[in-house]
Amino acid sequence: MLLIWCASLISFAQQLKYSYPEKRWDADSLGNHRAVVQFHGAGPVAKVSIPWRRRDAEPQKKRILVQDGQSGKLIPNFKVTSISREGVEMYFEPVSGNGSYFIYYMPYKNEGRSNYPRGVYLAPEQTASAAWLSTITDSAALATVTEIQSVDSLNSFYPMEVIATKAETDELIRKSGDSLYLLFPEDRLHPIKMKYDLPQRWVEKSTGSSFFGEAEKGEYFAFQLGLYALKNLEVIGINFTDLESSGGKLISAQNCSCINTDGVRYNGEAFHQKVFVSANTVQALWCGIQVPLDAQPGIYSGNVAVQTNGGSLKSITLQLKVTNTSAIKGGIEKPWNMTRLKWLNSTIAQENTVIAPYKPLKAKNRVISLLGRKLILGENGLPQKIETFFTEEMTGTKNSPNEILAEPLRFEIETASGLIAWKKASFSYSSKAAGTVKWVSVSSSDKMQMHVAGSLEFDGYTSFQVKMIALDELSVSDIRMIIPFEKEAAVYMMGLGQKGGYRPTAFSWKWDVAKKNQDGAWIGNVNAGLQYSLRDEKYIRPLNTNFYLQQPLLLPTSWGNAGNGGVEIKESGRQVTVSNFSGARLLKKGDTLYFNFNLLITPFHTINTDFQWANRFYHSYREPDTIKAVGATVVNIHHANAINPWINYPFIEFRRMKEYIDEAHGKGLKVKIYNTVRELSNRAYELPALRSLGHEIYSPGKGGGFSWLQEHVGDDYIAAWFVPELKDAAIINGGMTRWHNYYVEGMNWLVQNVGIDGVYLDDVAFDRITMKRIKRALTQDGHPGIIDLHSANQFNKNDGFNNSANLYLEHFPYLNRLWFGEYFDYEKNGADFFLTEVSGIPFGLMGEMLQDGGNAWRGMVYGMTSRMPWSKEADPRGLWKLWDDFGMQGSSMVGYWNKNCPVGTSNNKVLATVYQKKGKALISIASWDSTDTQITLRVNWKKLGIDPTKATLTAPAINNLQEGQMFKLTDKIPVAKNKGWLLIIQ
Repeated sequence: MLLIWCASLISFAQQLKYSYPEKRWDADSLGNHRAVVQFHGAGPVAKVSIPWRRRDAEPQKKRILVQDGQSGKLIPNFKVTSISREGVEMYFEPVSGNGSYFIYYMPYKNEGRSNYPRGVYLAPEQTASAAWLSTITDSAALATVTEIQSVDSLNSFYPMEVIATKAETDELIRKSGDSLYLLFPEDRLHPIKMKYDLPQRWVEKSTGSSFFGEAEKGEYFAFQLGLYALKNLEVIGINFTDLESSGGKLISAQNCSCINTDGVRYNGEAFHQKVFVSANTVQALWCGIQVPLDAQPGIYSGNVAVQTNGGSLKSITLQLKVTNTSAIKGGIEKPWNMTRLKWLNSTIAQENTVIAPYKPLKAKNRVISLLGRKLILGENGLPQKIETFFTEEMTGTKNSPNEILAEPLRFEIETASGLIAWKKASFSYSSKAAGTVKWVSVSSSDKMQMHVAGSLEFDGYTSFQVKMIALDELSVSDIRMIIPFEKEAAVYMMGLGQKGGYRPTAFSWKWDVAKKNQDGAWIGNVNAGLQYSLRDEKYIRPLNTNFYLQQPLLLPTSWGNAGNGGVEIKESGRQVTVSNFSGARLLKKGDTLYFNFNLLITPFHTINTDFQWANRFYHSYREPDTIKAVGATVVNIHHANAINPWINYPFIEFRRMKEYIDEAHGKGLKVKIYNTVRELSNRAYELPALRSLGHEIYSPGKGGGFSWLQEHVGDDYIAAWFVPELKDAAIINGGMTRWHNYYVEGMNWLVQNVGIDGVYLDDVAFDRITMKRIKRALTQDGHPGIIDLHSANQFNKNDGFNNSANLYLEHFPYLNRLWFGEYFDYEKNGADFFLTEVSGIPFGLMGEMLQDGGNAWRGMVYGMTSRMPWSKEADPRGLWKLWDDFGMQGSSMVGYWNKNCPVGTSNNKVLATVYQKKGKALISIASWDSTDTQITLRVNWKKLGIDPTKATLTAPAINNLQEGQMFKLTDKIPVAKNKGWLLIIQ
């Protein structure tokens, strides 16, 4: 039976040295922690007591390994006699006599995928021989513990994860009398990391009634109040007084705050919240003082008090020495000092100013005009008409509208007596600004009242809060929203479980939020379309990219109606009716339901084809000369390399990054970096502070993953991407949080101080509010602000069977290019799938291909190639050369989807897109036929603008794609299955 650890060894633990070696040992076989033991005795048995003070639970369930320090070999003969979290007493065989021995106490093995490992701690095993065990006696020679080592500095538990013993903690509690909690002021350089234990450091200095710090002028000075609750309690507030110097100068209390109790949400709303702390747990309260830039040097004194729900108020005396030096850029360049915690409450770029290429909104009567589109509202505040003015070429606009709606959008409330008739409605604008127009309307009947609050933003995003109020008890058989599409504007569909492609003539769908990230769809054509999504007032953005099932959609009470709601689509004549029904329910007088919904009017803008031809992406960290030599113009710096090593935390090697970017700029290249929101590296300096915010920043989860996370984060998190070479272990972020404020501030700082030209987004875990702020930060002061988005195909179980384009459509107005993406099948899917889910063309964008290098022939029908150096088999340099030789810039793209396309083929499964210039045209042909075939070209020479009697037809030689040859205009051209041609007529 294992004995409880003896408290007599505590005093010895205080003299222990904590260190790490110059050269790492093999942590994957031995674990990350060891005790260094010196033996100076004689005999076959050494006895040692190790006060390791471990934070992990149940150390008796983890293996111990003993290693000879001279030979490096493991020693099988050892025996543990007592073990606990506080220490271990054991015997081992000193095989080399006097010298050093290592006791490893948390060995593990990694299971699962290399980028999503599961660190499994090895169970104890008996390896000692019976003969050696028989030699153990109480008089065995003692070995001495000289230090506790971690494999490197990052893995060290010292000092904030070295636990106080139970006896030490009990003594502190005894001294506190009847207090509800103990309070420990703590420096910013010692972040509080443990929730269930006090650190030994606090035992040594005990609780304090004062705190002293030192800051530069203009610096954001952070510090902590460590609260150890003795009973369940709530922290109601953190109250500061002014800080005053001996000369009477003040640092106002308004400059002081606590991020745990007060802040600004990602959407700019200020908040105050209580902090619940369970009994026998530690809560870090992170506080900050913004020292004015013009503060006079000296010592400033004041107080900070913690107020709890029990009426208990504990005050700490603050003394802050302000030095005579000014912090460079407010101390932001020293993030290890937690100076960037103030970014959590930033409101940078919140004002909804218009972003190019969009134009200010114009509202007159009930007509709101925006770039290439119009929204005409009814008296009831709902869309009466929605029009776009884009051409099918998507490179310009026209005067005559493309009508999206065949009839006004409407709500129908059906009872046993039929449809409720709305008797009257009122409409008024509540605000008009260049970026947003808002309106309200109230419609009434005898039984129901409908309140509509709508808003339209400059990019075409329209939001409706529809509040249905029962004026009397009412039994309804259905409440539904009808969207009557013009058939011409409802050719394609994606969403609601439908892969992108042609819209089915009849369709039905029901809510299933537990498994499916589906709450709406996009229905449209290339030059006119509409995405709608169904929400209620409790909507929370779910997790995505492998993690949907861990935080799925909330079923909207209104639309979902306990699973009775759904969608039906029917086609009749020239109209496609989308009925979003909610089913039968009984309403009591005063019951209120929120039938909220959002609309996105597509396309967002015309296609910038010249940007596509001129900007060629290189997706790897290489020397600028190497990148320029292959013809690329923009380099995407992913993570896990020398200048951007840590995922979504590009602030550690920023000086090396700036050197690289400066060199690249000097050679005419633009540089973008990988930086997104979904997961955050364990290297982030602010990780403990973010953890102190509960589930605000990090999602709840089962923990696990790489050993570092288990040992230093502990529990209640979701392990994310891991880079084995760098031991970079990420954790999943939560939903819409203040981390987005930090993210936008970080982007702003990278533009202004490092010189990035944009950002590469790898899926997106934030909403359009943050996207707009990012675009503003990236494009300020004339910076290019290029944003390209990669997505792995989200149409799978773990992602809730959503379409990447449908999921991220709200971000498309601010993107420059798509890269869709991993797990997209470019061979088996039809042209309608390519057009809607991959190309971006119906939304005013263009894209590139990733999986297996894509399909070069099919890609070029949409102006897409692969990226350098992603696939040797699909090297785009041959196509880039063709673009330059032909002169693609200035050409007009006329796709096969355009009824005015001047070139077609004799096979409707072999499609042609024309890139047209004066006197010549590049014809991109791709086959979706199931077999090899032959085609002849069908040319409208008048539309093409070329004299057929003088025209030649050439297939230019393109490296790794096609051999050069000449064709006659009447030739039958062979087209291989899944391939095609690039032909020049001139």
